[in-house]
Amino acid sequence: MSTEERSRWRAPELGEARTLDLPGGRIRVHEAGTGPAIVFVHGLLVNANLWRKVVARLSGDFRCVTLDLPLGSHAEPSGAADLTPPGLAGLVCDALDALDLRDVTLVGNDTGGAMSQIAVTTRPERIGRLVLTPCDYRDTFPPKLFKPLLALAKVPGATYGVLNSLRPRPARRLPAAYGWLTKRPIDKQAEDTYVLAALADKAVLAELNKVLAGIDPRHTNEAADKLPGFDRPALIAWAKEDRFFGNGIPESLASTLPNARLEWISDSYTFVSEDQPQPLAELISGFVREPANASAAA
Repeated sequence: MSTEERSRWRAPELGEARTLDLPGGRIRVHEAGTGPAIVFVHGLLVNANLWRKVVARLSGDFRCVTLDLPLGSHAEPSGAADLTPPGLAGLVCDALDALDLRDVTLVGNDTGGAMSQIAVTTRPERIGRLVLTPCDYRDTFPPKLFKPLLALAKVPGATYGVLNSLRPRPARRLPAAYGWLTKRPIDKQAEDTYVLAALADKAVLAELNKVLAGIDPRHTNEAADKLPGFDRPALIAWAKEDRFFGNGIPESLASTLPNARLEWISDSYTFVSEDQPQPLAELISGFVREPANASAAA
């Protein structure tokens, strides 16, 4: 397959794909299953494939909607004018509107967790529950190890050079790549889509650079200040061995959200959906089935 073909592959477990033309831009979404809606939000330099193993375990009982957002590994340019964190969170909320989803369980990871925090504090109308796996919070946006990428995005050709250096699979296991995000190597087909999308399409690369230029902890701090106002059930499902989002972040989220509880997942780094999809799926399934007033007491 060509680089472009490899970059566009999406796991069949994610279900049928379609493009949504939203007020803020175009995104692709995948849908599998029926039942209560669970919407999955990925982070920077990954895509819908991040959730393939979890969706495979949940789509028998739930309507799993997986977004493919313009975060550098997307299959086609979004044309979005606003790729700041609030603009990206707006795309998430616009997708819920376009699909007419209600009482959604919103699940976020990494940068997608930051966008989920912005979404529930700005446009919570369609969101009934929140699940945060290891993700950005307050001043940890991004984690220190990835801050140089923000500076490189301002240098012409630098982001392309970084991604091009990750074509060989061994390089992808470096700590500053995916090596400290998963304990185990990622499936090659999925990992290729993370690395190759911006190499295959200049417009995708340009959107990635715009996203990197807009990352600023003031957005996550503003959202965090408003989180006490989101009183719907929240689950903080955190990796015990996470290397990027420690320093009390999960405990702080659990205490700041008024109807939240913290659950720990063993033998996993940041991408719990890659390392431990079964325990994560079980936690999400049980959480969605709980009575709304039971979450904090559980």
